[in-house]
Amino acid sequence: MPHLNDRFWAVAAPDLLARLGSTPQGLPAVEAARRLAANGPNAVAGHAPAAIGRKILRRMAEPLIAILIVAGLVSGLTGDWPGFAIILGIVAVSVVMDVVQEHLAERAAAALRDSVAVRATARRDGHAQAVPVESLVAGDVVELAAGALVPADGVILDSQGAQVNEALLTGEPYPVAKRPGRSAGATPAEAANAVFSGTAMVAGAATMLVVATGPATRLGGVAAALAARRPATAFERGLRGLGLLILRLTVFLVLFVLLAHLAFQRPPLESFLFAVALAVGLTPELLPMVTTVTLSRGAMRMAAKQVVVKRLAAIHDLGAMDVLCTDKTGTLTEARIALADATSPRVLEMAAINAGLASGIPTTLDAAILAAQPVPGGWRMLAEVPFGFERRRSSLLVEGEGQRLLVVKGAPEAVLAACTGAEGGGFDRAALLAAAEARGAEGLRLLGVATRAVPEGEAIDGPDAERDLTFLGFCAFLDPPKQSAAAAVARLAELGIRTKIVSGDAAPVVRHLVQALGIPAEGLLTGEEIAGMDHHALAARVEHVDLYARVSPDQKRRILLALKARGHTVGFIGDGINDAPAIHAADAGISVQEATEVARAAADLILLAPDLGVLAEGVEEGRRTYANVMKYVRMGTSSNFGNMLSMAVASLVIPFLPLLPAQILLNNLLYDLSEIGIPFDAVDRADLAAPHAWDMKQVLHFTLVMGPLSSVFDLATFAILFWGYGATPEEFRTAWFVESMVTQILVIFLIRTAGPAWRAARPHPVLVATSLGALAVALALALGPFAAVLGFAPLPGALLATLLGLVMLYLAAAEVLKRVAVPRA
Repeated sequence: MPHLNDRFWAVAAPDLLARLGSTPQGLPAVEAARRLAANGPNAVAGHAPAAIGRKILRRMAEPLIAILIVAGLVSGLTGDWPGFAIILGIVAVSVVMDVVQEHLAERAAAALRDSVAVRATARRDGHAQAVPVESLVAGDVVELAAGALVPADGVILDSQGAQVNEALLTGEPYPVAKRPGRSAGATPAEAANAVFSGTAMVAGAATMLVVATGPATRLGGVAAALAARRPATAFERGLRGLGLLILRLTVFLVLFVLLAHLAFQRPPLESFLFAVALAVGLTPELLPMVTTVTLSRGAMRMAAKQVVVKRLAAIHDLGAMDVLCTDKTGTLTEARIALADATSPRVLEMAAINAGLASGIPTTLDAAILAAQPVPGGWRMLAEVPFGFERRRSSLLVEGEGQRLLVVKGAPEAVLAACTGAEGGGFDRAALLAAAEARGAEGLRLLGVATRAVPEGEAIDGPDAERDLTFLGFCAFLDPPKQSAAAAVARLAELGIRTKIVSGDAAPVVRHLVQALGIPAEGLLTGEEIAGMDHHALAARVEHVDLYARVSPDQKRRILLALKARGHTVGFIGDGINDAPAIHAADAGISVQEATEVARAAADLILLAPDLGVLAEGVEEGRRTYANVMKYVRMGTSSNFGNMLSMAVASLVIPFLPLLPAQILLNNLLYDLSEIGIPFDAVDRADLAAPHAWDMKQVLHFTLVMGPLSSVFDLATFAILFWGYGATPEEFRTAWFVESMVTQILVIFLIRTAGPAWRAARPHPVLVATSLGALAVALALALGPFAAVLGFAPLPGALLATLLGLVMLYLAAAEVLKRVAVPRA
């Protein structure tokens, strides 16, 4: 049996019948049953979803989640039960949300089951009978009628005016004529003799030979792509990188403390507990919560702008996006076939008579004609010669206004071939054909219209009547460009996003659309060219090519993966089954409300209004989310690392621990709580101007600049306390706890912006409340009436004044040094 990718449409039908062991009369029922048992049902269901337990374990193996779990367990073992409950509670919520999102994604593959027919008419044992679609096998001969869904992939054995809507798989908006005979086309969209599972018959009738069923069909390939685990998105890659960075810092610091303490012959148990407390102190326990709250607020704001967010992390991925790939239908065009123009009012009138009075299901072209010109009154049909593939035209004998006319419309070359004159004289067939080709290159689809006066008594009983016609002119059709699309693409370009058009349509149509909208684009690749490239060759080309034509669903996915391999964060917007694999593979998969159920199920975001302009606002929202998440990451890692480094160094010089393990955990918890308001904060305009991706080198750079700055002032405090004031262990710990909390929390208002703090937008009231509230709680615990319970002691006024001076110096130094730590956009 030929494989789907073997271009079975290029094989002659008799050869296919022989290779499949079948005949035009179909298979014996016994043989069909044997093949069904051997090859499985004709179903597109993908891989079975992973068990809930396996999904949870896979999520818990992520570096950051694993670190948080260990930190929570250590907190419990050291008696910090509130810390234990908070950390594990946050982890549980994060894991549950991830598993729920994965479950929703699996619905995309399941939704494909509703896109295929339920029963089909197959020839078994020499006669036609209705059979369940699931029981079809390669070699079956199936009869198709107008309105039926094609149940499998195969070739046409016989056709009576069959037209198939393949938009769901190819993106081509016009019905495609299907006829028997070999096809030399390189892609399914060019295979005039092939039909594919999930497409729909809109006119005529046909007999097909089933060549591929179930997973081997193109629809089955889409289902397999959707059932597979999606490639890691930009957000997931960033979190994984952050987890590994924190893990390295933690291992370094813990080993340093343990080895140094053992070298100095400190008590092993005390050293171990201290090192463990440092490890917990380095962990950004509230990162999942801060991230979730930030993304949730973004989702609420996007909902107000007619964007439904299905996967919260997609908001970040949208902001990080630097390449947007889009199918043209519905986003760059109106997704409706419209009459662009007609040569004359009479041409349109005659075309409307042919379209409106013909029997059978109107095609989309007929509907476009009738939308522009209703059937004139007073005309009635006397006879009809239906559309035929050999003739590529249809004819109606009509009577009205005292005339009997044969009205013919069809492919321009087919209509002109039957003409001997033109209305107004001057008939030049070659010139008219050249004019039709020129308009086709503009992305238009043309129908020719001609008439002939028929004398009373002449019978119209077949194609022979289509002779001596008078050519009237053309009707031109177009999927109209969306006028807002050019401005939307320009707006995305201002945001640093390059738009690439990835379409199943022909190259001239794609080029014309780009020219009509004035969209800057360079290079073009076709599906045939992509089919001859391996992954590395494609990755080298996608960087400089903006237009892709006649591409298959798998090729769309390959283009996205090639762009991601080049380091891009990629978004994809589409609305058909053919777009679903690419939507699934994108960092930010986007669809529209009117899209197929499969496309909506695969998408992360759904536009309630199919307008690229809405995306620009979503991109800014994503960048706002990223900026606020990065505030927490930078503040948390640098402050925690600085504090832990200070204590690790001081513990080697001072004969007692700078802070008790419980005090370290309290410091870390209060600092995390002070940052809860970050998701509500405003961001710099520069943060919205260009795409940003997780850059662990930049995070490490910030940590290694701002962390040691904090340590310098911490060590200065230690020296003043230990050698200047001769502080007791309790006073030492209290003073440093106070200094640490004040500097950590107040510096938030400096680090929240890359520019001068006094020029930045005001911090959000929620951030002010959480930060200053956490600071008030810290001072109350350290200096209040219950301080002794936590191991703290009262401090003299002179010492508090000294600490205040150190704090002011630190804030001034931080304002200056942050220009080095934070890159300016």
